[in-house]
Amino acid sequence: MRSMRSPQELLTSELKEIYSAERQLSRVLPRVAKQVGSPRLREMLDQRREQGAALIEQLDDAFEEMNVSKGRQKNIAAEGLIEDMNQHLDAVDDERFRDPLLLASMQKIEHYCIAAWGTAAAMGRLLKQQKAVQAMEQVLNEGKEFDNEMTRLAEEEVNPRMIEGEEEEGAEDEEQEEEEDEDEKEQGRQQESSRGRRSGSRRQSR
Repeated sequence: MRSMRSPQELLTSELKEIYSAERQLSRVLPRVAKQVGSPRLREMLDQRREQGAALIEQLDDAFEEMNVSKGRQKNIAAEGLIEDMNQHLDAVDDERFRDPLLLASMQKIEHYCIAAWGTAAAMGRLLKQQKAVQAMEQVLNEGKEFDNEMTRLAEEEVNPRMIEGEEEEGAEDEEQEEEEDEDEKEQGRQQESSRGRRSGSRRQSR
């Protein structure tokens, strides 16, 4: 990355990184949405993809107003967060953990985006770049609400379902252990009865 020579270039760089982050998310969200079990979570991921598409269009207008090219600057931070999400999902063997892991990863990405949007909005206000400010303020409000919705979904549905599955599995294990204990007791009673019959037979033969 070349050195910054003006506040305008700093704002442009921030907006280009936001643009890159949204482009990366637009490619990964459809694939990720197919893996989730919660219909509400899938709906929210689709909603986030649509918000990202709208933001990309608004950024195109902002770049035009600023008379700058959007270029090909890549957001390395967003790339790392997305790769982290992919690695977590690839490591999941138990389906109960897929939705909680995905939701947590999406919140990490959204928190990063909220910080980036807030920074760009503040810079835009300072430099009087109205289209950039309008785009950032709108997506900032949407992002905060989206983050709150993800938190509610995690607390009310996704995480409790994961715990319920753990409890059900524990109850099944306990029931199996009780059945095995009962089988062992029954085998012991049968062996004791068999020894009693053999002992009686020997006494009668004498």
